[in-house]
Parts: sequence; structure tokens; C-alpha cells
Amino acid sequence: MIDIVSGVLDVASATPSRTALIAPDGTPVSYGTLRERVLTIAHALSSEAAGSGDLEFGVLFAVRPGPDAVAMALGAVAAGGTLVLADPGLAPEVFAGRMALTRPRWVLSESLLYLLSGPLKGLARRRGLSLPALRDPFPHARHLYTGRWLPGVPRGALRLGGLPAVQAMPRVHDHAAVVAFTSGTTEQPKGVVHTRRSLSEGLRLFSTAVSLGPEDAVHTDQFILGLPALIAGATWSMRGRGDYAEELAARRATHAFSVPVQLHELLSRTPALPDTLRCLLLGAAPAPPAVLRKAMAAAPRARVLSVYAMTEALPIAIATAEEKLATTEGDLLGAPLPGVGVRVADDGELFVGGPHLARGYLGHEPLTELPTGDLVRLDGEGRLVLLGRKKDMILRDGVNIYPGLYEPAIAALPGVHEAAIVGLPDQETGDEEVVLALTTTTGYDERSLRRALPELVDAAALPDRVVTLPELPRKGRSDKLDRAAIRTMVAR
Repeated sequence: MIDIVSGVLDVASATPSRTALIAPDGTPVSYGTLRERVLTIAHALSSEAAGSGDLEFGVLFAVRPGPDAVAMALGAVAAGGTLVLADPGLAPEVFAGRMALTRPRWVLSESLLYLLSGPLKGLARRRGLSLPALRDPFPHARHLYTGRWLPGVPRGALRLGGLPAVQAMPRVHDHAAVVAFTSGTTEQPKGVVHTRRSLSEGLRLFSTAVSLGPEDAVHTDQFILGLPALIAGATWSMRGRGDYAEELAARRATHAFSVPVQLHELLSRTPALPDTLRCLLLGAAPAPPAVLRKAMAAAPRARVLSVYAMTEALPIAIATAEEKLATTEGDLLGAPLPGVGVRVADDGELFVGGPHLARGYLGHEPLTELPTGDLVRLDGEGRLVLLGRKKDMILRDGVNIYPGLYEPAIAALPGVHEAAIVGLPDQETGDEEVVLALTTTTGYDERSLRRALPELVDAAALPDRVVTLPELPRKGRSDKLDRAAIRTMVAR
């Protein structure tokens, strides 16, 4: 098993002078420097934990992407900590609910975020930035911060730059390493618990699917892709605020990751990516055909891959852009990765298992397999094809309609950018009206679309109405389609 911490530290010991990280501002950080920071943080946190008798403890984590964030996260996990991410914009009662569940003993943050969540909280809110209260998330929590001291930093907090350097290797043991909350809209949050082992197995799956070596540079702000780069001895290039293509070129990136909707916006401004790119990964949301075609045109020498994953199981399957575009019924997800167990229930729902599966949800029994909520079929080559979300199913005239079965093919039509099929309930009959919502590009013609639909959509699923919208609303960090909002927009 590739361990999430020792894998990085082993590479750092062997090649201390190599560049491990490129910060968002372009500053390089060597493997030797990263190793020293990780061990120093692990020593500080584990010494405190040993004094209290706690071998495992919660760590509220609020550090923006950068080298310090990587070192603090790895150091905390190495010490036995369970990272709890402090997402911005959380309502106070939601944040309180998360803290009650996780009871953090440490807070790892930046001095600037203490300032913006404390003394300058009102100003931050007027600027549209809402941060949870980091100073007192839970009684008796200790604090470790990065950056220079600013007002709002709690008294007695440790500063990362002031810790004494140590070289002692932490003891490797499996424990809860991360709690990722999948919903922030209720006072009873749902926390996905990943152990050090399950995260390490997820890294192994990515390493198997994406070839990485010491000469590679991976441009991403995602830990699940950046950490495999470090374990492979490659360079993790962290995205900055500059032009995306210029950053890729300046850092000679060989691999990059993007959310599809964000890549579409980037390529609308910069339609070509540098020739150094060998692999472009898309994930966190479905990749529409228009985005896949744009990506292939922008990086003709690169493999364009779409990653299918869930918070509870990272990753599950990977498909190439060419394979996805060649699939006319449903959205191809790809063959399950080695070691990933899949089961398709009688109603078509996909269940997933394997060593990368999360331990479970906070306060619940351990998971043995995950009900994904996705409706799939297996094609003749054993690949998963997404038909839609179980909760998105539409019922009309006694027929079950799965939007995901048709949306990719409709989105591939000339003049169509994105397509979403939603159902509007009829309060009198209990049946549903089927509405096709579109965003369009040059060359769109509704009459041509309607002539093409019977070749792509089963007769029982043909839309009652077609509505064009300026954009399809999205939600969450992954920018997934907000179907509830779409239903509101197309309602009569």
C-alpha cells in the first residue's frame, strides 16, 4: 500500500533537492524543505496529543491551497489527526453542528483568516466573504497558524515559522484521516470518514490510471491528484491567479486537472494549451460533449480523461474523451478501476466497494459498499454507462425516464452547448411534464433540433417543451447542475 504520508517522506529523503511544489505565486519548494515542515508539524501536534493521551484527534483545517497547506495537512495526518475542512460560507448553526460531531483539539489556519473571521468579520461579509469563527470552534482547542501575526490570532497560538525543526519520523498507523462533509444545508451534517488506508488506496488507483514519473509536473489544486504526484517524485504545480495556459507553459506542466465548466470558461478565453501537456483530467462533474471537444482541440497531444468518483470512493472509473463521444446512449464512465468492486442492483442503481471506500459516516455503522444513487448499465465491454441519478428520474404516462440516458447525445447536436431534461409535476394528474432546457451556440435551430430528437430520444421520453436559457444554473464546489433551479426557471 502507498501510504499517504510515508510515501511522500520516502521520496523527500531520497531526493531532497528536487522541486516538490510550485506555489501559486510560482515559488518552488524542495522535497527536503517539505519533509522538514511535515515532520516539524507532526512532532508539535503529536507531542501535545501524547500529553493528553489522545492518539487520534480532530483538526479543524482552514488553510488556502499552497505549500503550507500541504505540509500542515500531511503533518496533521502523520501525527494522528483527522482533518475537518472549514468550508467558507457555512451558516453558524451548520458549523456548530460539525464541531459538535468532530470536537477538534487543534485548529490549523492562516493569520489572515483569523483576522477576517474575527476583527474584520463585518468587512469580510460586506465583501461577500463569510468565514466560520476559527478562534473558538471548540473549548480548549489549540492553534497553529501560518503567516505573520495579525489581530485575531488567539493568545498562545503556535506559529509555523517559529516551531523548532525536528527529523523524527512519525509512527505509521491507520486512523481516521479526513472528514469530508457532503452537505452543508442542515444542522445534522453528513460527514464522510476516510482513513489513512482508504485515502492511500485511492492514491494508488490514481497512480495506476495516470502514469507519473519524476520528470512530470501536475498542475492542480486537488490533494487527491497532487499527492500521487509527490509520491511519484514529480512536481505538484499549484494553480495561481494568472492565465491558465500561461501557467501551464511556464511550469512545463505535463498533467492538469479541471472541473468541466471551469475548463469551458478558460478555453473560451484561451483556446490552445501548451504542447508539454500529456494528460488533461476532468472531474467533479459530468463533462458535456462540447467541453470534451474543446479540450481535445486545445490539447491535441494530450489524453483527455474524465474521472468518475464520489466523496466516499475516490476514484471509481476513468474514460477517454474519444470513448465518451462515441457513446450515444448514456454517459460513458469507463471500466471500473482495478480493485474497485461494482454491483448493479435490480433497479439499475450502482453500488461500489473496495479498499478505497470510506470507513463510513460519522455516527453510523461502517460501510461495506456504497449506494451511489447513480443509475447505470454495463455495456458489452464491461464499462459503466451512466443513465442518470435515481432522484432525477421522471415519471410520465407510467414510463420511467432517465435524463442522463439522452442528455449527452442532445448536447452533441450542432448549436447545442448543454442540455438538461427535467420533470415538472402536474398537481392535478400526478404525471410530469418533460422539459428540455438548453444553452445554445452559433448555428442553433429549434426546428432542426426537433427533427433530430426522435433519432436520439425514445418516443416515451420526447420532451413536451424545449426552453433555451442563457445558462444552466449550478451549485456546490463541483459546479454540478442544479436541477431544482432549472425546474423553477422553466416552470410556466
